[in-house]
Amino acid sequence: MIATPSTSESVKKVAVIGPECTGKTDLSKFLASHFKTELVPEYARGFINKLNRPYDQSDLTKIAHGQVRMEEEWGQNANKILVCDTNLLVIKVWSEHKFGTCDPEILKMIDQRQYHLLLLTYIDVPWEDDPQREHPDKREHFWNIYKQEAEKSKVPFVEISGDREARRKKAIDAINQL
Repeated sequence: MIATPSTSESVKKVAVIGPECTGKTDLSKFLASHFKTELVPEYARGFINKLNRPYDQSDLTKIAHGQVRMEEEWGQNANKILVCDTNLLVIKVWSEHKFGTCDPEILKMIDQRQYHLLLLTYIDVPWEDDPQREHPDKREHFWNIYKQEAEKSKVPFVEISGDREARRKKAIDAINQL
């Protein structure tokens, strides 16, 4: 059974999404600190670190469930804003890219999740190697996909680009508009 959103209605959920290595975690940590609230980390990172094999499509469904659980748990203690260092759209994009399809269960969870703002990070930061990053040569390709997904989501979104301070200011301003 898929859990329905239970985060308090007074809490505004902000998800930071975008291609690999575009400053999502850095921005998410900053925003959680700035707004003195909870940060929902990327569940996939810890999950994949514990695997003794390459991840498969069924792992993505497990990751989606873990991400949703963390949002629900952290959301209970959020201070008006809940900052999510990813959301299920990211899992959808990876699943479709790597496996050609996305588990209908993940798609159903996406439809059931409510966000108030997406912050879409642009590819204008230098690439940093990481064992979990897969496509340094496809950042623009993925940027376009994430932008299309944000547009289809009907959730307000703001493109975040520039140097670190410009990104932070733009993100703060967008959240303050909530």
